[in-house]
Order: sequence, then C-alpha cells, then structure tokens
Amino acid sequence: MPLQNIRFQPGVNRENTSYTNEGRWYECDKIRFRQGLPEKIGGWQRISVTTFQGVCRSIWNWITLGSQNLLGVGTNLKFYIEQGGGYNDITPIRATESLTDPFETTVGSSLVEVTDAAGGYIDGDFVTFSGATAVGGVTPDGEYQITVTGATTYTIDVGTAATSSATGGGSVTAAYQINIGPAFTVPLTGWGASTWGSGTWGIGASSADSLRLWSQSNFGEDLVFGPRGGGMYYWDATSGISTRGVELSTLSGASNVPSIQNFITISDVSRFVFAMGCNELGSGTQDPMLIRWSDQENAVQWTPAATNQAGSLRLSRGTEIVTAEQSRQEILVWTDASLYSLQYQGAPVVWGAQLVGENISIAGQNAVAYANGVAFWMGKDKFYKYDGRTQPLRCDLRKFIFDDFNTQQYEQVVAGTNEAYHEIWWFYCSTSATQNDRYVIYNYMEDIWYYGEMGRSAWLDSGLRDYPLAATYSSNLVNHEQGVDDNETGTTAAIHAYIASTQFALGDGDRFAFIYRMLPDLRFDGSTAGSPSVTMTLLPLANSGSGYNSPASEGGTNTATVTRTSVIPIEQYTGQVYTRVRGRQLAIKVESDGEGVQWQLGTPRIDMRPDGRR
Repeated sequence: MPLQNIRFQPGVNRENTSYTNEGRWYECDKIRFRQGLPEKIGGWQRISVTTFQGVCRSIWNWITLGSQNLLGVGTNLKFYIEQGGGYNDITPIRATESLTDPFETTVGSSLVEVTDAAGGYIDGDFVTFSGATAVGGVTPDGEYQITVTGATTYTIDVGTAATSSATGGGSVTAAYQINIGPAFTVPLTGWGASTWGSGTWGIGASSADSLRLWSQSNFGEDLVFGPRGGGMYYWDATSGISTRGVELSTLSGASNVPSIQNFITISDVSRFVFAMGCNELGSGTQDPMLIRWSDQENAVQWTPAATNQAGSLRLSRGTEIVTAEQSRQEILVWTDASLYSLQYQGAPVVWGAQLVGENISIAGQNAVAYANGVAFWMGKDKFYKYDGRTQPLRCDLRKFIFDDFNTQQYEQVVAGTNEAYHEIWWFYCSTSATQNDRYVIYNYMEDIWYYGEMGRSAWLDSGLRDYPLAATYSSNLVNHEQGVDDNETGTTAAIHAYIASTQFALGDGDRFAFIYRMLPDLRFDGSTAGSPSVTMTLLPLANSGSGYNSPASEGGTNTATVTRTSVIPIEQYTGQVYTRVRGRQLAIKVESDGEGVQWQLGTPRIDMRPDGRR
C-alpha cells in the first residue's frame, strides 16, 4: 500500500455520528483553523494585578481628547473606568442622607448596626460614611458593603472589634451608590423567591431575577451608561478619572431625560443618544418597546420641539427590546421576536424604523457581534446573520451546542469578534453550569465552526488596544492572543489544546490494515519552549462505531480484535516514527499540554500494509 495522506476538511462537525462525518474533525478545545489547518489558539495574560469587584458584563473602549485610552467596565456591583491597569470606581450615587447617631456597636464584634429610616437600599449595596465620630472604640468612616437586617437597619463590617457596646457616631453623611444587581440569573421557584427590591417586578419579567447588564457608549470624549432596567448616567472626562458618574437628568439644560431604560446607544455620525425600552415622555412607566432619542449633539435635551430633533417611536413586533448595534448606515434593533433597522430621515420624522427580520429569537443583550459589515447573533435554538437580509446561519455544531445549554442562563451569552483571525466568539453556560464555561467560534472567512471550554463574562475586540480583551470570573481583564500560555492569575500555566478526527477507512476499509510507520507534519512556530512537543494518538477500530476510549469515541466497548492504541510523542524535528496499529478504521488525535508550546498541524502520512479480513 502506498503512503496514505491524513487530511480532513476544515472545521468541526458534530451534527452526525463520527463515522458518518468521515473526512471531518469531530472534537476540539483551544484550537482554531487557519488556511484550513488546525492550530493551537494564542494565550492570554491579565492586564494588571489589580482586580475589580463583581462579575463584569460590559467593556467599552475609547480615547479622550487628552489621549487617555480608557475602558468602561460594568459589573453587577460597580462601574469602573480602567486606565493603565487601574480600576477607578465611578459608580453613581443614588441618595445622600444625613443621619444622627446611626451606629450601634457590640463589644468584641466588628459588625456595626446602622439605622436609616429612609430605606431604598438592598442587601449588598455600598455606602460611604463621612463625618462620623468614634463609637464603641471604632470609627465607621469610608466605604462599606451592607447586609440588610430589617426594614430600617443593616450591618457593616468595620474590620476592627468594638471595645464596648454603644450607640452614637454623631452627625454622619451616608452616600448610597445605586443598587447592585445579581451576578447570575436566579430562577424563581415561588412567591418571594428573590430578595425584595432586587428583582424585576413591574417591568415584565416574572420567571427569573435578571442579572445586572450594562450598556454604554461614548458621547465625544465623555461616557453615557446605565444598567438594564435602571437610569441613565453621564461621566465627564474633564472632571477627572476618579469622579463619579451622575444622573443625566441632573446636568445643566436637562429636559425630560428617560428615568428608566433597558439599553443605551449613540449614533456614530449624527450623535443622537438613544434609550431603548424606556418610559414615555411625561410618564414614569416603562414601555419595553419604546425608543426615545435626544436632540442631535445634545445628550440632555429629550423634549421634542419644532426647534430640535428629539423624538420617539414604538416598535410593534415582540414584547421587549433586547439590544441594539450600530452598523454602517443604520442602527439595528432586536426585540425578542424581530429585527428592525433604524435609519436617519431628517426632520420632522428624524428616525424611521423598518422591519428587516421576524419570527427570530436572540439569546440576550450581549449575544450580537458585528464584523465585516455583517451582524451575527445567537438565538435560542440557532444562529443568525444580517447582511442586508436576515437569515439563519449554517452551523455544524447546532445540535451539539443547544442540546447542552442551560436555557435559564440565556442572558449570560457573550458575543465578540477576533478580527485578526476572522472569528466570532460566543460564550455560554452548559446544561449544568450557572456561569459561562463553554465557547463556540464561527470563522466567517472560511465558513467553519469549532468550540471548546473557557469561562468569560465579557469580551471586547478594540482597535484601540493591542489585543482582544475579556473579563474572567477572577475579577480581572485579560489580553487574548498574547503569548502562548494561560497567565490569568499571574502564574504561567500550560493550555491543554487538542483536536480529534472522525473515523476514516484505511484503504478501502474492507480489510484490516497494519500501520507500522507515520510521518508527522507539524510545525512549532511561535513556541517559547526550548523543546516544544505534541502528542499524536492513533485510534484504530475494527468496525465503525466500535469504541476506543477516546474523546472522539461514540461510546460502547470495542470487542473486535485491535492490536493497540498508539500514543506517539512528536517533537520539533521528528521526521518519522514507528508504531504498531491494526484496524479497518482509524481516528487521530493531536494534543499538547506543555508550557510555551504553539503548533500547527499539516498533512501527516501513514505507511501501512494489508493485514487480512479477520
């Protein structure tokens, strides 16, 4: 028998059995395809040793007139401006109260009870005290996270045990930050299943306590931002990197600014500020299908008049606006059942909406990515794209993904681009997970799919930074495609990457073949290890479907006679290796788990001879 080339079609396909998909790749993790060939993905490194509080759900990058390269970072607990690896807390203040002798200490305890009849706070909120005098040997001063104990009381931990039980503190100012939000979607199981005041009663949600999602966009060098179901806030770059954001309605000249919204965006060229799913003019009741916009070049003027271009319109298909995305000549708006195109028409209509997709679904607010003039998004049972018309996206992993999907965590889906490799990434929760633990990638240049395991809660591919950014569940940001290893925690760790093929026939597949030699075709460009290596495993089968204890196996027990599975280490200068493998079908697996290793697979060849029919 002549040497047989081993080369498969690019991409991974899990829509059928391994044998049916002959000639394809079947399983993978931490790999991508370039020019049709699989290679290990790049590594990631944290951007600084500093961390933030909470789970990050939104990242936005822009540069000020003073050339400050900034990130807006929104978590379930706080909102930050990141610069140079430092996170500056700009979380807006909800209320400021003047209290008299509000503290009560207990001897030997660092917990201090605070009485504030004004209320409005919920468990986990943050408060900053100033002006307090010592009570019980401690002085509550600075920022604390609260634990609600009653209708008008809560406790804080001052970190130092009180020397006596006492009440006091004098005249104290308490500045309460806006209420926190859940880190994860919490399914309700009955009346009162969620913390009072932290849910979404009255704004359309009844099946779950929705997690805290932010939307943000820069208005010139400043930032407009807000949490879903919350107010609209403004951060002025000229006021300093650590100055807190303020309510948009408190700025000079503000008129009828929406008090509640589900999504904020700003049109790129004409600079209108949009509030999606907001309250009507003159009403405090939220309409989840209403869109309002400010006057052009004026973020605070929301009262329509003959002398400005502020206005509103209401969409009709669906029950709520989920998200929006700025494209080249339009703003795309997704409801839970349709897709609209907003286009600027000038006075008196100003903005008009055109239905461009219906009977669709979308997983969540962050499930959309825009690349190469096309919007891609994950629905609740399939993928879609919009390139002038809305259509389902062909997917070789659809069943594999949506059969292992926690449908109660759609809101956590995160989409992002990796333009350097023509990729769209989606992170999602597998069936048993309550935070993102899987990812799937669509390579739009080669029209192929691949997948793996990784936990990320937010993603941003910005041309203003050197690398794509992602938020981890370790409360930090990492640069992706930097290096070849995992440096999320500051300690270098190897990335386990592998790809396994489907079964393919040896020769004509009608008789056994004995493989005694393999010529690997691998390169290790980009490796930092002195002696990079991978492991290639040959997985023989007597018949299609018989097992071989591999991740690519369809399961079951291999009862046919097979000589053995061959595990072969391949180093940088390995030209050929000798092995002893016997079967009718074969699958191969390539993997690496060493530090400093980067590899790309070419076209290996195997040398074999006929070995009978039995």
